[in-house]
Amino acid sequence: MTHAVLTRVENRIGFIKLNRPEKRNALSPELISGLHQAFVEMDQREDVKVIILEAVGKAFCAGADLAYLQDLQSYSYVKNLEDSNHLKELLTLIYTMPKIVIANIQGHALAGGCGLVTVCDFAFSVPNALFGYTEVRIGFVPALVSVFLAEQIGMAKTQELLLSGELISAAKAAELGLITEVCHDEFLQKGVMDFANKLIDQNSGFSMAATKTLLRSINRDKREKALLNASEVNAKARSHEDCIKGISSFLNKNNPDW
Repeated sequence: MTHAVLTRVENRIGFIKLNRPEKRNALSPELISGLHQAFVEMDQREDVKVIILEAVGKAFCAGADLAYLQDLQSYSYVKNLEDSNHLKELLTLIYTMPKIVIANIQGHALAGGCGLVTVCDFAFSVPNALFGYTEVRIGFVPALVSVFLAEQIGMAKTQELLLSGELISAAKAAELGLITEVCHDEFLQKGVMDFANKLIDQNSGFSMAATKTLLRSINRDKREKALLNASEVNAKARSHEDCIKGISSFLNKNNPDW
């Protein structure tokens, strides 16, 4: 397992931890590959009933690694599509895998980081964490997450979040249905563990898995078609002049002139 992702199993809970605190756990190719491998392995383990996704450091996940996105701007469309599909496969895996996934959010979850939260089954957050799909602020398109978010909270709320690019509080995220519950900092870990253990002790693993699989089958064909289109939109957006300008401005710590 890559050092960018830490894993352990305790008392039927599989823990998967983002471990790039120096980069605010930004989604690099290494991190995405590590997460995919970790979730596949946890899904296959018979001694794991529930999975908790968590992170090291002050931020849960700041989104895509912008330095890497800048490199991708010089890549071909085919190469960018391959990279986009890489992220699509991770998000789809978490969203559709039979085992329950709980996000333990100790800090901000932005852009692609908010996308990770979106595909988890439950999410618990500290009050001061901010959430937002900020891609439009840097000339990018929140393509992949749009498919999952619309399915989870509805088109109107999805449109509000994706087109505005606004940051919202944990309380607002809970109100919109993006996260499950807000816990005070000192009680976050206990809240997550109590909930996970309740699922383990009180619910049939077979029944939870069968129910989640049934729910994910409802819009499966539509979702898969939409994700294919989203991957293409994602890949094309990377070479657009607005994306080039936006990422350059962000890295240079100035505001782009839109």
